[in-house]
Amino acid sequence: MSDLMSEGITIVEDIYKSREPVPEMKAVYFMTPTAKCIDLFIDDFKSKPKYKAAYIYFTDYCPDDLFDKMKKNCAKYIKLCKEINVSFLPLEAQVFTCEVPEAFKNIYNPDSKVKDQTLEQLAKQIVTLCATLEEYPGVRYKRDSEPSYGKKLAELVDNKLAQHFELDENWQKKGKTQAQLLIVDRALDPVSPILHELTYQAMAYDLIPIRDNNYEYKLKDGSKKDALLNEEDELWVKLRHMHIAEVTEQIPKLVKQISASKQPGDGKITIGALSQLMKKMPAFRKQVAQKTVHLNLAEDLMNHFQESVEKLCKAEQDLAVGADAEGQKVKDPMRTLLPVLLHPHDTYNKIRAVLLYIFSLNGTTEENLNKLIQHVKIEEKSEYVLNWKHLGVPILQSSSLFSSRKQSRRDRSDQETYKVSRWTPVLKDVMEDAIENKLDIKDWPFQSECPSAWNGSRAVSARQKHKGSSPDDLRNGSRLIIFVLGGVSYSEMRCAYEVTQANKSCEVIIGSTNILTPYSLLEDIYNLTRPPMETFTIMEEKP
Repeated sequence: MSDLMSEGITIVEDIYKSREPVPEMKAVYFMTPTAKCIDLFIDDFKSKPKYKAAYIYFTDYCPDDLFDKMKKNCAKYIKLCKEINVSFLPLEAQVFTCEVPEAFKNIYNPDSKVKDQTLEQLAKQIVTLCATLEEYPGVRYKRDSEPSYGKKLAELVDNKLAQHFELDENWQKKGKTQAQLLIVDRALDPVSPILHELTYQAMAYDLIPIRDNNYEYKLKDGSKKDALLNEEDELWVKLRHMHIAEVTEQIPKLVKQISASKQPGDGKITIGALSQLMKKMPAFRKQVAQKTVHLNLAEDLMNHFQESVEKLCKAEQDLAVGADAEGQKVKDPMRTLLPVLLHPHDTYNKIRAVLLYIFSLNGTTEENLNKLIQHVKIEEKSEYVLNWKHLGVPILQSSSLFSSRKQSRRDRSDQETYKVSRWTPVLKDVMEDAIENKLDIKDWPFQSECPSAWNGSRAVSARQKHKGSSPDDLRNGSRLIIFVLGGVSYSEMRCAYEVTQANKSCEVIIGSTNILTPYSLLEDIYNLTRPPMETFTIMEEKP
């Protein structure tokens, strides 16, 4: 808000809410070009104008019929009308979302009547992202068995990209940029968003009730404070992808550094030194406040880990990886699952373990499935497990060769990992294979021609001379944009940063319909086939 005020904007209001007229002031409208928004805008000027003039910025292309309607009713008040192509939400430096959580049900519900409409909307939003990044990428998708929503979305995006850039004469001369867009379905990796992830950000959003990125914590005097976990918090940005074991080591070191930096170098107090110290105090206070926030958050997470999560992690990792910490193959996954089912874990965590067991087998027998549902006592809420089939994830064993085929994974046995964090999201393999031009064209067909850097046998990183790693430097290299239909997890977001850092010459940007937590995904799965009024949750609010 302070940034807006510095630009002379004194009031920010919601177009959907009733507002007092301010006829002596000009208004800037930032809105989506929908029929509802246009009608509300017209109402502001139809009889008695609420504002002196209007400057309109649309997040996307405004259809001709809506534009003509607005022009017909309010032309004399409109001083500017511009389409700025930002029909998406940039969450982090390398993460965006279409902010359409209802897309999950709209697309995966077998009885949905708005599948095509939702895919059309998402395609438009992805095109605005590419336009904003000034990228005209080649498009690929993951070939799967039915339902083939990834293929449908890839077709729509490719057609709309062509239409968008055909209108720009400069782009007609340039053609495709050094970018590739991969569209994947949530079914590609059902494990990562269900597993207990022990990196700082993913763990926080899984175990702590963080709403709208606000973390509430208690001070020593018992009072409560809120902290915003976003890009403005430098410490959060540094810590968020670290393993919790590293975070607990790093925060005290950083606190000591801040304390030491407050002290005069030679121990002598002078007027000049005091003056300089006073100038730096706001920054010091901010840094110290951030340390307090993260000391509290790390302590909260460690308490949750020691109380319940630690007992689950070994079994979850063994089921996900298919081998134990010593590398021995898990021959009988049921023996791994059984201790979790017999322990008094809450229903929520038992469902997660059961799902990991089923995923590890690529589906189980109907008899075994029924026993598991009974053991977890979710006979009346079996949708938590059964509805995964609507995503194309095998729940029951099938004789189909395609459904029984397991994905080949990169060998990471030489990489150092924590025993309770051995799983690597499938998307990290995809990112690395894409950059090295190792994606199998049979599994990853081209919807449209990719630029030459992505078509050869050599890796993209080998083609790029540039080795810079700053955001500005990375813009001069290639871009890999990954869109996950059905939600992206925090562990997958982390992979985009890790792969970018490792390759330097290719920036990986990841986005989705919405951001997932294990809790939100399970609720989406459960409610997938339920009428709106019959939704039900078995999960109690996390303490």
